[in-house]
Amino acid sequence: MSDAPSFKPSIKLLDATMIVAGSMIGSGIFIVSADITRHTGSAGWLLLVWLITGFMTLTAALSYGELSGMFPRAGGQYVYLKEAYNPMTAFLYGWSFFTVIQTATIAAVGVAFAKFTAYLLPVFSEEHVLLNLGFMQVSAAQLLSIMVIVLLTYMNTRGIEGGKTIQTTFTLTKLVSLAALIICGLLALKPGVWTANWQHAWDLHPLASEGSATSYTMMAAFGAIAAAMVGSVFSSDSWHNVAFVAGEIKNPRRNIGLSLFLGTAIVTVIYLLTNITYLAVLPLSDIAQAPKDRVAVSVSQAVLGNAGTIVIALMIMVSTFGCNNGLILAGARVYHTMANDGVFFKKAGTLNRAAVPAFALWIQCVLACLWCLSGRYGDLLDMISFVVVAFYMLTIAGIFILRKKRPDADRPYKAFGYPVLPVLYILMGLAFCGLLFIYKPRFTWPGLIITLSGIPVYYLANRRQQRRQPPVSRREKITTTT
Repeated sequence: MSDAPSFKPSIKLLDATMIVAGSMIGSGIFIVSADITRHTGSAGWLLLVWLITGFMTLTAALSYGELSGMFPRAGGQYVYLKEAYNPMTAFLYGWSFFTVIQTATIAAVGVAFAKFTAYLLPVFSEEHVLLNLGFMQVSAAQLLSIMVIVLLTYMNTRGIEGGKTIQTTFTLTKLVSLAALIICGLLALKPGVWTANWQHAWDLHPLASEGSATSYTMMAAFGAIAAAMVGSVFSSDSWHNVAFVAGEIKNPRRNIGLSLFLGTAIVTVIYLLTNITYLAVLPLSDIAQAPKDRVAVSVSQAVLGNAGTIVIALMIMVSTFGCNNGLILAGARVYHTMANDGVFFKKAGTLNRAAVPAFALWIQCVLACLWCLSGRYGDLLDMISFVVVAFYMLTIAGIFILRKKRPDADRPYKAFGYPVLPVLYILMGLAFCGLLFIYKPRFTWPGLIITLSGIPVYYLANRRQQRRQPPVSRREKITTTT
């Protein structure tokens, strides 16, 4: 019998659903609609971009339910890719996840928390430079974001109970807050603004800074839709984080798939209603040109006056704090699984006395803090959208592969709408990635380079792993052959 700590199944369905919803809702919904409106120029297309993204997210979540039922253990998407394809494909995902996808997202959400804290406490402003090294400046906002990331990491090293409680409490709070904003906005609906926004609802065109519009060519229109979706995809990402903590979920074969559906459905509805609220209060030109893209702040000011700034700042602080807790909690479980496969730092594969991967949490914390200092996390997140969707497509395609490779495997839950919905997601994902590749290459090449840079790292890790293994004796070789 081993005395080594093991994961403790203590996450219930509500907690799992809050991990899904809480990891999705950060700062994006309060900001990215400005960029979407600049690309699409109309109310109908603004909502359609969010609807397409929501449909893709729900479809992917329903498909992941089958995989989570088959492999209800820590690691989530990393495990699914390994089982469907091979260890290297899984590693390339884990490599991208560690180097940019998860850590840069944690940094971006942390800095968003600091930026909105500065509304209430100006001392934490980005303009307040604490250290100027010439090649790099450290602002109060960056320092606060690092402090928050370190605090949440420490709290999660104390055990799953603390992280779970923070996640559920903060996610419920921000869902209630968003619902209140939606209700207040709809009650304050301005008929003239609403009517004007819907006069040319399906006229797709770029919206210039002065409010003027020009027309797209047919192919450029598709590129504009793909570029607009970068923001909505980022805002809807991280829904699958709950699968990373599968080893700590009660009745994972049932609750992972159910929490994926419930969480993504709740957020999709909230996002659509929030954008309807924006259209009910602000003209399209004001949405597109909101100061620093902070559409929610403009809406809140229009509805609540000067107090609106304080209200929305508090909402986003709650939202980003809870979002980062979910990202930090879940991400470390991927590195734990990779370490046990021999392709990550060995110590990341161990659990502390509280039965959580403390070393994995801290190494994630270090890289996220470095991204905070770099100031380049925003660009990288845009660039990685291509890779994120590409790995989603690979994972969903893995359902077809596993049904052929393991037709008799236990599947407590089967992908809803199979094979139509999974195929539809893959086709939509291919269209999104293809259009970005053609029309917005700056969103594709950097992500591909980061992912492919993991190939030599994988072979080096494998070589080290083979060297660590004890040599097989001649007698063992004969026994094995026999």
